[in-house]
Amino acid sequence: MKTLNRQQISDILYGCAILGTGGGGELAEGFEFIEKALAAGKEFKLVDIDQLDDDKMLCTPYMLGALAIEQDDTYQGLPQSKQPPIMTAFKRLQEYTGAQFHGTICCELGGSNTAISFYLAAMIDGVIVDADPAGRAVPEITHSTYYLNNLPAAPIITANEFGECFICENVIDDQRAESIVRALAMVSRNDIAAIDHALPVSIMKHAVIKGTISKALAIGEAYRYAKEQNIDIATRVAEFGKGIVRFRGVVTDFEFSTIEGFTIGSFNIAGEGEFAGRQYRVNVKNENLSATLDGKIDVTIPDLICCLDMDKLEPVTNPNFVNGMNVAIVILPAPKEFTTEKGLNVFGPKYLGLQTDYNPAI
Repeated sequence: MKTLNRQQISDILYGCAILGTGGGGELAEGFEFIEKALAAGKEFKLVDIDQLDDDKMLCTPYMLGALAIEQDDTYQGLPQSKQPPIMTAFKRLQEYTGAQFHGTICCELGGSNTAISFYLAAMIDGVIVDADPAGRAVPEITHSTYYLNNLPAAPIITANEFGECFICENVIDDQRAESIVRALAMVSRNDIAAIDHALPVSIMKHAVIKGTISKALAIGEAYRYAKEQNIDIATRVAEFGKGIVRFRGVVTDFEFSTIEGFTIGSFNIAGEGEFAGRQYRVNVKNENLSATLDGKIDVTIPDLICCLDMDKLEPVTNPNFVNGMNVAIVILPAPKEFTTEKGLNVFGPKYLGLQTDYNPAI
């Protein structure tokens, strides 16, 4: 176990924002959660899941919804909760289960969702497990090694900013859980806190991707050092992530809409330098899921399509684009758990409706 300092947490969140492939929430929101816990005098303790006793209880907290929060008169007059929705959900989870939770596992890697899991672990004086079930950010609950290993999601406790709390029992699997929680998010301004997979270490440790927080820390440190030393951040991220710089250019157009609780859209990049005269388009469903080069399929999930702003030297989250933005696309290899037949059926080209086999870019 090690106690993370402020710099390490920052590096982890930046690493997660890169690995989040455009999703996983905004970094600014993530840092707000971290600062709240630090202001309360809390510590962030990272631990390998294999170091924990089998009977210790863990849970997976997250926020679910579209990346652009809905502004609608429907919500006028509703009260605002005095505590973060994730704390409302956790307190109800404790009451419902009667269990004592030893810590949290992040649902995915992202600037906000990782921080929310860190925040909850710190606030309950628990531990943060160095693992997650996605190895990146993903659009749906089913895109996880929990689902691949048939772990039960229920009970699922959800809460929104209005203090409304929902308990989901007897949910048959993660596919049904996705439908239910997504519907609750859609009536909660497209933003709801949820906690699921409240299970003992003995079950969880065989169904997660281990070491992913440490991986995010290594990538985040490499990214920070590159910025400090005026080294090309795209090249350095690709090197430390065992990937490649796939494209460089400027954003020429983009379109995003909120559809059925997801941010759906795409952005186009006109190549520059060695890529001059070529076009790269990335297709988005919360995360960057596929890309075409000159109109032909180039990369698909489960590979990671990461976009970096080369002027601001920041990872780009969807839908935060402007025309003329100077960007680089870095492709990182998929977690091996999603390159199996079952993994690809859940989170591969078929999920995108593409009639093509998965061809690793790395």
